[in-house]
Amino acid sequence: MPEFWVASGHHLTRLDRRGRMLVTDELLLAWLARPEILPPTDACATERALHRRLLDRPRAQVPEIEIAAMQDRDAQENWRLFLTLRDRLLQAGTIEDGYAAILREGIRLPVVFLSQLLQLILRNALDGCDDPQTLRAAECFFRPQRAHVKDGTLLLADDELVSLFEAEMHSSPLTAMFSGGLDSLDVLGGGNEWTYWSRSDAHTTVLNFGGDPQARQGMARALEAFMAHMLGVAVTVTPHLRAENIDLRWYVGLDRSGTAIGDALWHGRPAPDAPVGLFELRFADTSAVRADLAGQPVWLILGQDPDGRVRMKPQNLLTGLPLAEPALH
Repeated sequence: MPEFWVASGHHLTRLDRRGRMLVTDELLLAWLARPEILPPTDACATERALHRRLLDRPRAQVPEIEIAAMQDRDAQENWRLFLTLRDRLLQAGTIEDGYAAILREGIRLPVVFLSQLLQLILRNALDGCDDPQTLRAAECFFRPQRAHVKDGTLLLADDELVSLFEAEMHSSPLTAMFSGGLDSLDVLGGGNEWTYWSRSDAHTTVLNFGGDPQARQGMARALEAFMAHMLGVAVTVTPHLRAENIDLRWYVGLDRSGTAIGDALWHGRPAPDAPVGLFELRFADTSAVRADLAGQPVWLILGQDPDGRVRMKPQNLLTGLPLAEPALH
């Protein structure tokens, strides 16, 4: 089976009997090498000494007085956040349980840390997946996308990559013209799926979300895998093209805009925008659902921000479903 998302660090973890990822020293060392944590050249002696100590013992206790002794306040904050993440994961025992605890307890962490956890969890949940459309759709869980319409078709490209193209256009229009910019990216599908494996970490393929049913099916499969892995519930997710004649008894916004669309429809108001994606979720075991909603579908709504960005919030799936028992216990 081809490898994918090597940068996630999945190969640095080990699995427990439930198939969840144990927090290893190797993974912690990889995080200590991230640019958010690596001390800059002008870092104070206290920060450099702490970093060296953790490279030797990644699980070492760090007293607050050591953080407070750092000269740079931003460095203090970065280290407090990283150590909060590390300690919560170590306390929980696995990446998945730690992520659930962070959500349950309302611990506020930078988006970059949460995205790292989500990529790891999805890499584990999708281990063995051989469908590039599913994997490319799953990138939307942990990497914001930029929606744009070309030839009447909605496409999703990696937002960071699009931002780089835009910066190049402003700084060097001639270079941008010859590089091709956004139009130079390959739209996944039509026989080029095999190329995904060699560039999954580059995030250079475009998802034909509006024009290719396989792309929307890929998102449905990614949603199913995420919920099965994190919640232990089997669900079937079916993509729909339009929000017409649906019984909106329960809905979950997959992003902020999707929630706004669902709220408007729930209250009988016109939706502020058309959804980017609409999915019908049904539980295989109706006893897993609240009795008053057993047998009823849950609608998953994905929207986009006014600036065209799609920022998924997968945590909504863990906190917003009408389960008979709390999901994050």
